[in-house]
Amino acid sequence: MTTPDASSPHRDRIFADLSALVSFNSPHSTPELASEHEAACAWTVSALEQLGLNVTRHATVDDADTVIATKDPVGDAPTVLLYSHYDVVPAGDPAAWTSDPFTLTERGGRWYGRGAADCKGNLAMHLEALRLTQAAGGTDLGLKVVVEGSEELGGLDGLVRLIESDPALFAADAILIADSGNVAVGTPTLTTSLRGGAQVNVTVETLEGAIHSGSFGGAAPDAAHALVCIANSLFDEHGRTSIDGVSCLATWEGDPYTREDFRTDAGVLEGVQLLGTVEDEPADMVWARPAVTMIGFTSTPVAEAVNAVNPRAEAQFNLRVPAGMDAEFVAEKMEEHIRAHTPWGAKVEVNISGLNQPFSTDPDGPAAKLLGECLREAYGTDSLAVVGAGGSIPLTITLQEQFPNAEIALFGVEEPQCGIHGVDESVDPSEIERIAVAEALFLRRFGA
Repeated sequence: MTTPDASSPHRDRIFADLSALVSFNSPHSTPELASEHEAACAWTVSALEQLGLNVTRHATVDDADTVIATKDPVGDAPTVLLYSHYDVVPAGDPAAWTSDPFTLTERGGRWYGRGAADCKGNLAMHLEALRLTQAAGGTDLGLKVVVEGSEELGGLDGLVRLIESDPALFAADAILIADSGNVAVGTPTLTTSLRGGAQVNVTVETLEGAIHSGSFGGAAPDAAHALVCIANSLFDEHGRTSIDGVSCLATWEGDPYTREDFRTDAGVLEGVQLLGTVEDEPADMVWARPAVTMIGFTSTPVAEAVNAVNPRAEAQFNLRVPAGMDAEFVAEKMEEHIRAHTPWGAKVEVNISGLNQPFSTDPDGPAAKLLGECLREAYGTDSLAVVGAGGSIPLTITLQEQFPNAEIALFGVEEPQCGIHGVDESVDPSEIERIAVAEALFLRRFGA
């Protein structure tokens, strides 16, 4: 196996795999797209069967079959589980895309399409790694390739329930989760922590109904104003998350995330400051501390505004909790904080849902160290970035609880330019090629 370049002889077959996968508009829980979701699942089954694996489909409680492909170990060789998913987030308005979101399109050296990176690009990577492994003489390892169909939905726990009900299907010595990525194109990266968190819905009521702002405004309590006060209380004067009873000033001990890189990756507008003080690094803010984001706010829409005081307002907050903290504890403290900071005796209702715990793993374990070495070799570099991630993958906690002796490693083809979940999602094909080489090297060497 050699480090690939733009003339890689295998790029055409990777493009063919990914093109087929991207062609399926396969979000979960969209009834009118159920046939597309099923087609993506069936294609995955066929692709894994063509690699000579024993493939089965397993129904889940959220009606999204999980595909499991296996190969028995030779003798007492260890078993490795490879994970990905075939569902995607909705593409939104296709007209907003530069090219059809369901036709994999090459432009400027990148491949564009919904799921090109998250996570169909990672599935294509697994397929290529397995082909490379077979071409190099195969592996004595036991293999379990797990591809689920409802990862993007969140909350229904289809795969989690399946693991809990039949853990033997997933037992492994090392678990490679390809649903992450490099800090930049060409920089091999291992992700060692994920934030957990919750959704926190807050509803405020102050009046029996809307009343004339001319007659009552100034003395009548505005529900929207009350909710803005609550939201403002969750941040200090520097914009840092602040929850009563929760430590929110931890520092990140791993590789840095420079301000320049963060501004570029996040698309921060020129002249707009990052949150925090000059001593608060982006890595601290996004990997080591709790974070609260108001992801939705409902009062009277501007287009429907009249001269009236708002009787009711509602907001949805997304809470993120770093590794080392208990998500349930932080969510409970956030609810207490909201109630304590509700002004004027306003009536407030707080509902917490989607609670999930943060995750961390040891980058110095033998499997992680070997994967790091394979990544460096595939990229032809001596460096390896070791970082956290602000997102959540609840599956990791379930796997860690069910298989405490198994090492879990997170990596993948998703880097900041991919724009996952957004318009014009893309992937750099060299990332698929190099990470496939690294995974194949791992499958040849682990347990040897």
